[in-house]
Amino acid sequence: MPTYAYACKDCGHAFDVFQSFTDSTLTSCPECQGALRKKFNSVGVVFKGSGFYRTDSRDAKGSSTVSAAPSAPPAPAPAAAPAAAAAS
Repeated sequence: MPTYAYACKDCGHAFDVFQSFTDSTLTSCPECQGALRKKFNSVGVVFKGSGFYRTDSRDAKGSSTVSAAPSAPPAPAPAAAPAAAAAS
């Protein structure tokens, strides 16, 4: 269950509450019965596994560039016109 932080607009009392996603938001302060506001904090995110960091795509030698996929062979040069057709 997530933890939500609340603060009273009237008396300044701050507290945390464990609530389900389906529970309704609290509206009255338990200290003075004043209006509450929900405080928002940064979310703690943990990236696990490979592919999340810049160094994950580098080769084992420690090069700073990512090796590109092999490119297609160069296209053949256009065939020259026959010499007999060019002489006329």
